[in-house]
Amino acid sequence: MNLEVKIGKLILKNPVMTASGTFGYGQEYAEFIDLNRLGAVVVKGLSLLPKVGNPPPRIIETPAGMLNAIGLQNIGIEKFISEKVPFLLGFDTSVIVNFFGDSVEEYVKAAGRLSSVDGIHGLEMNISCPNKQAGWCIFGTDPKVTSQVVGAVRRETDLPLIVKLSPNVTDISLMARVAEEAGADALSLINTLTGMVIDIKKRRPVLGNLTGGLSGPAIRPVAVRMVYEVYKAVKIPIIGMGGIMSAGDALEFMIAGATAVAVGTANFIKPSSTVEILDGIVSYMEAEKLEEISSLTGAAHAG
Repeated sequence: MNLEVKIGKLILKNPVMTASGTFGYGQEYAEFIDLNRLGAVVVKGLSLLPKVGNPPPRIIETPAGMLNAIGLQNIGIEKFISEKVPFLLGFDTSVIVNFFGDSVEEYVKAAGRLSSVDGIHGLEMNISCPNKQAGWCIFGTDPKVTSQVVGAVRRETDLPLIVKLSPNVTDISLMARVAEEAGADALSLINTLTGMVIDIKKRRPVLGNLTGGLSGPAIRPVAVRMVYEVYKAVKIPIIGMGGIMSAGDALEFMIAGATAVAVGTANFIKPSSTVEILDGIVSYMEAEKLEEISSLTGAAHAG
């Protein structure tokens, strides 16, 4: 049975990885699961300088999901390199670093710095961030801006470049094609959907940031649909995510068109979710007598 998948020039031992922002920097979960078993560890999003994030409250449960408005709190790239990378070097798994900026220049500088570090195998761009040079519009909702920032980062790094798409757009396939044409090696989708919860007693939004990102099983049908659509629009690999709680959920994404999957919110509920999902995928392949995991990608489009 061959579980290997290819993301650009990066070969993963299996298709199960973690979703950025839900797995810390890997060390936080190492006492619960064997990180060596994962196809890749995708770390919490990093910026050039440390970021404190949004005012509390920053998380609230919702039906079949959660809203988060953490505000991309992180320790900054330099501290990650000095304090977290040495730990990750002790494991036989790929390390993918999610990163972001509030200008094209910040994205480029971050990508350049991360590309010079041994032990980082790939980069994932979070383009669901506001652009201070364009009136704080979101990078990933404007095709021209997306093309500009992805192209600039592509010229800065030789590492496999994954672009994480925002679902808060009219046409996800258009944004996928733009990212591919600008030089992306792969796409991650979907990021969280924008949502809000109102406290009916106070008659005010619950979150300190007013809105937050909706994740969990509630968004899975939307995510699967977007993966299905994007598979038809691009030739590069897709990493599917959005409410994956079980092996069946992961397989759904792969059959829709994903080459690999990322597990997010499930980690908060059950820290061993990733390896249990991997075991479930193996069991499915045994039951279906499948020898290559790649044979599942896009199977829904056959015939």
